[in-house]
Amino acid sequence: MRVVIQRVQSAEVLVDGRAAGKIGKGLLVFVGIARGDDEKDLSHLASKIPDLRIFEDDSGKFNLSLREINGEMLVVSQFTLYADCRKGRRPSFTEAEEPAPAKSLYEQFIALLREGDIPVQTGEFQARMEVRLVNDGPVTLLLDSKSR
Repeated sequence: MRVVIQRVQSAEVLVDGRAAGKIGKGLLVFVGIARGDDEKDLSHLASKIPDLRIFEDDSGKFNLSLREINGEMLVVSQFTLYADCRKGRRPSFTEAEEPAPAKSLYEQFIALLREGDIPVQTGEFQARMEVRLVNDGPVTLLLDSKSR
């Protein structure tokens, strides 16, 4: 499982012109599910992300977590995080999980985040989405559950 995390002042995702999810200060999290991902991958990242110390304290140091600033999270599925561009010019997505099991894992991931008392908004799985954000920093991180 891969996630790209962006610290934002605000973010929203639109599906067919309507707002599917919208947050203020917090984290925009793009989620890619790989073949073979399981509950261990989900729980590892769901427990790590809310407590990443990537928000600045009064001294300007990265000492505060999403939880500590009472921030929000917008979670958006993005299978293209598993694009393989090593050969040719067209990306291959063979490492990405098939839609049905990926959707189930994505929904489980969101449920785990919500169990941790994090306000979570989402996009719509497998929809064409327009994501708008005001990046803060910018701060962008890549996490992979296989790199623990």
